[in-house]
Amino acid sequence: MTSRQRWLALLNGQKPDRIPTDYWATPEVTAGLLDKLGCENEWELFDKLHIDRPYHLTAPRTVTASPTDPRADIWGVRFDKVDYGTGAYSEVSYNPLADVDTVRQIHEYPWPNWEDHDWDEAARRAENIPEDRIVFSGGYEPFLLYCRMRGLEQAMMDLFLSPEIAEAALEHIFDYHYRVNSRLFEIGGEKIHVACQAEDLGSQTHLLMGLDQIRRFLTPHQKKMGDLARSHGYKILYHTDGAARDALPDLVDVVGINVLNPIQWRCPGMEREGLVRDFADRLIFHGAIDNQQTLPFGTVEDVRQEVLDCIRIFSPARWVCAPCHNIQPVTPIENIVAMYETIHKHGKL
Repeated sequence: MTSRQRWLALLNGQKPDRIPTDYWATPEVTAGLLDKLGCENEWELFDKLHIDRPYHLTAPRTVTASPTDPRADIWGVRFDKVDYGTGAYSEVSYNPLADVDTVRQIHEYPWPNWEDHDWDEAARRAENIPEDRIVFSGGYEPFLLYCRMRGLEQAMMDLFLSPEIAEAALEHIFDYHYRVNSRLFEIGGEKIHVACQAEDLGSQTHLLMGLDQIRRFLTPHQKKMGDLARSHGYKILYHTDGAARDALPDLVDVVGINVLNPIQWRCPGMEREGLVRDFADRLIFHGAIDNQQTLPFGTVEDVRQEVLDCIRIFSPARWVCAPCHNIQPVTPIENIVAMYETIHKHGKL
């Protein structure tokens, strides 16, 4: 099977020739793998490690900065590069909605224009999709963006103290992404297979907010975005970190997700056996190779054993083998290679 055929078999409830694989990593990790394995580009790397990496159809922005702040992104958020020794992350350094205290101010804010994309380039990309790759498209992670615009602490307090401000801002964020996704789906049509949504609902130990807040501020718009994807015949991949077990029934039954990523199984409630027991008939599990302990700090044998454990645990279910988030630069390249070699050798179905 090609990577596309393998994915499609899994999505359609059929049996692929082997367990599909995917790849998430920081740019530093990818650069190290390219150098170590002698690959010229990422697609050559994916072929060498037998990674079934999807192709993501996007439309590049034609406007990349705020109209009132050239140092900020389109949402008005500024970032600073923070070096952590083996790489760097962009951390928020300015929250443009931090001092807002009325709904009117939210509506008067210079929200980005959804039309400011190169739709012709998106169409060209749609015409040049690799025939052997499944296609993902779309994106929507509203509360993360609201936290960046408002400030994390204030955004969390808004859910209780200023819900009308949160609802107004989240409505603008939804409207932008709904229009962008609608246009991408029109351009991609039947070439797209999976639409993506995200929200990090869990911390390392429990939900980041209560179910009542999730159901009020997030679920209705997520369902509308899910309905949009379903109207085009697409499956829905949903990314949520952490201990999100209590939110899964709503994600499955209301939002209608089909693929759950990234399966941080060391978090309470996210144990692999329990997820298989409760959701194997409705969900594809994506991820599950631990990148907080096993991949960065385990031995090659530890990595191999975890892959074998996952093969056994997920055997009654549908599973895509991948790291449970971006592989970090502290991870030995030998461990990364061991993950993909083990699943390729032992993941035949």
